[in-house]
Amino acid sequence: MSEYGNQDELPFVAPCRELSPWAPFRWIRLGIADLMHAPQQSLAYGLSVALMIGIVCLLAWFRGSQWIMFAMLGGFVFLAPLTCIGLYAISAQLERGQEPLMARSLRAAFNRHFGNEMVFALALLIIFLVWARAAVMVSVFFPTDGNPTVRDWVMYLGFGSAIGAVFAAVTFSASAFSLPMIMHRNVDSITAIVTSVNAVLRNKSAMFVWLTLIVVALLLGIATIFIGLVVIIPVIGYAAWHGYQETIDASLFPRHDIGITSIPRSATGN
Repeated sequence: MSEYGNQDELPFVAPCRELSPWAPFRWIRLGIADLMHAPQQSLAYGLSVALMIGIVCLLAWFRGSQWIMFAMLGGFVFLAPLTCIGLYAISAQLERGQEPLMARSLRAAFNRHFGNEMVFALALLIIFLVWARAAVMVSVFFPTDGNPTVRDWVMYLGFGSAIGAVFAAVTFSASAFSLPMIMHRNVDSITAIVTSVNAVLRNKSAMFVWLTLIVVALLLGIATIFIGLVVIIPVIGYAAWHGYQETIDASLFPRHDIGITSIPRSATGN
């Protein structure tokens, strides 16, 4: 039995705190502060993700069509949480007064917690594949008339947006706090996902503001030919980590035996 008690007696879900609707703006400020404290690591990470997105979209454009490219951009919404794992590790190092090393971040992200992350990635992949199939079905509403009317476009965009919103809401609820929790404490993927969904449902206003900020920021990044994503991706990743720390009380769950988060944060001891 550890200092946290019997593993079988751990709660099924970690409790969450009630948030102000404006809390996400505070997370963004903290994310910018982390970017300023680790500029080289942050921009290198952001550049890698921006290049990955850009290359995929270019391949879709030249090998397929613009509609495939838009589908790939939409799919990024489902897979984006996985790209931020290393950023959580950088924020965790800064909180503990450690030098933010990329090697340590990548080791923590893709070695220490690889099993749980892959379970989570599989769940996101299934959602993405179902969404991709749904997107193909929505294409039947695409105007084929040479002079489509406003009504035709409204029907097509309305159905597409509604279906995409449902999938995005499910993905956002499951991933808002789950990966940071897996990074922070020794929990399984199911517990982390249920904790995330519970926290989102209990803080709908704050989570709506947070999701809006993410979507607007990503659209701005794409509108700048992906250049803006070099800065936007790190800020969002850091902000998500601070949002988790403010929202979820995971103190009842055990620490990892090794790694960055096996050491308490210098400020709070969590």
